[in-house]
Formats: sequence, C-alpha cells, structure tokens
Amino acid sequence: MKVAVTGAAGYLGSNLLPLLTAAGHEVTAIDRVVPEQPTDPRVTWVSGDVLDPASMRKVLAGNELVYHLVAVITLSEKNDLAWKVNTEGARVVAEAALEVGVRRMVHTSSIHAFNQYTCGGRIDESTVRSTDPALPVYDRSKWQGEIELRKVIDKGLDAVICNPTGVFGPADHCTPLSRVNKFLSDASKGKLPAMISGGFDMVDVRDVAIGLTLAAAKGRTGENYLLGGAMATNMDLCRMSANCNGKKGPRFTVPAKLVAGVMPVLEPIGKLIGSEVLSKAALGAIVSAPLVDHGKATAELGYQPRSTEETVRDLVAFFNDPAGFAAEDIRRIA
Repeated sequence: MKVAVTGAAGYLGSNLLPLLTAAGHEVTAIDRVVPEQPTDPRVTWVSGDVLDPASMRKVLAGNELVYHLVAVITLSEKNDLAWKVNTEGARVVAEAALEVGVRRMVHTSSIHAFNQYTCGGRIDESTVRSTDPALPVYDRSKWQGEIELRKVIDKGLDAVICNPTGVFGPADHCTPLSRVNKFLSDASKGKLPAMISGGFDMVDVRDVAIGLTLAAAKGRTGENYLLGGAMATNMDLCRMSANCNGKKGPRFTVPAKLVAGVMPVLEPIGKLIGSEVLSKAALGAIVSAPLVDHGKATAELGYQPRSTEETVRDLVAFFNDPAGFAAEDIRRIA
C-alpha cells in the first residue's frame, strides 16, 4: 500500500516509519525539512507544508492512507503558531486527503484534547473536552483540530482519531530529546538529586506507533481511541532509569503543591531563560494526574502497550548505545 506520513522526521514519525516499511508499504515521508542523507531506500522523502493546500494535495496524491502527525507541542499559555498548525493544519491535510482520493486518514491528536482538570480523576473517550479558554493553548488547539477534522469527515473523509498520553521511550534521535526523555537521561546518569511529586499516564512511543497502525486497520470512522500505557510517578520513572544504569536516583521529592505556590515567581523566570518546564501547564498536568482508560483501543483495535519497566530499560539501553539499539529494535519490530 502507498502510505504518507506528515511530520515523518519527528519523534513519533521516526518510530512509525520502520513499522510501515517492515509491513511492505511504500512510504512517502513528508516534512518541512527533508533529511540530507535518507537512510532507508523504501522511504521517499518530500518537503511539504501542512498550512499550504496545494502543497498537501501534491504530496498526498496517489497515496491510499495518510498518518497526520504534525503538531506544535508547547507548554505556553498562548502560541499563535501552535494554534494555527494544530487546528488549521489538521483541516488542510484532511481536505487535501479528501480531494485527492486518500482512502483513510489517521489523525494523531492528544490526551490534552480532554480536559484533565475537570475530569474527576479519570479519562476515557467520553470525558469532557478542552473547551475552557483558560486552558493552555496546546490543550485547546488539539481539541479544535479534532473539530476541524470532523467537518471534513462530514463531507465524506474516512478518518479515525488517536489520542496518545505522555509519550516517551526509544528511539529518540531528535535534538533536543523530548522533555520526558531528557529528564530520564539525566536520571540515568545520576544527575537528578530531587524530583517534583506527581505523575502521568506514560506510553512507549513504539506502542503509539503500533496503535496508529491498528487504528488504520480496525478503527471506526470518526471514533477516538486513547493510546495510553500506565500511570507512573515522576520519582518512580527517574529511580527506574537510574537503577538501570547502576546509578542512584533522586533522593527526595519536592511537593507539587509547594511548587504551585511559588509558580507566580518561577514562571517569569522560565520565560526569561526560554524554558517551558517552569510553567503552570507543565505543573498542572502532573498534579491532576488522571487515570486513563485505554480499554476501547484494547477491545476494538487489539492495542496492548508494554510495561513501563520495559520501556525504561530499553530507553536507558538506547541512551548508552543509540545506533546499536536502533538496529536491534527494528529487527524486533520486523
């Protein structure tokens, strides 16, 4: 099958491509910047802009299936580019897919499209959405992106929506590493003496990639599927990472509520140093820490995420030998 992937050079995209090529698909990898030296002859790299309808029609033409991964991930309260890419970009890709006759589209949304702050401590596909204008821009934009997609589904596009939780794990060849992977890299080296309390539902990036392919094959048109893993505390993740490398993990936790109390001071500092980690959005997610029910994806798609312990073990192995681990992991997927 001819398959297109937007955002193919990103963290999730680089884990999805090996799955698709191993399954024998002809892959068109779409990104703003094409790699100078593509490593897989089974993948054709093309430059594309998800905000340009003509560009999308050109790169999607001839493909039967498209995975839309492009998003601007931010912890900022406001970000005009994130809003535009995450909402308008989803619509442009969907309309282009419909116009050129793509058979199916798999849209990668996020757990953040569900309101984690008013969910009562549990999230499934029926949970209230991120409509509150006081929510961070990423949360609101991922929900609005789904709304824009559904307008095109109503016009006849066959599309399904996946909502991953906190994505981490190998392989992560991005510069810089994802936020969670960077924390765990530091922890694996014994560099984190303390960690903020709280936690989040964490899922292996490889399982998200598998979940997307399952949604493409078995998902029902217009349905959402939460692709979760398991609840993990920040402390447990960091200690597991350190222990896998023979190091000592964080010695103590800093109460998240204490950090929340001084956030009016910390957030301006974060903006000055260009860090989104010191933000209400970053803290809010781990404080709310809802339990995520991915039972629908398991029942309808056959989705079975691996354990947190396996992901952390593999992630530390990847940190220690990125090239060697990547080759082994691709063989295991194939």
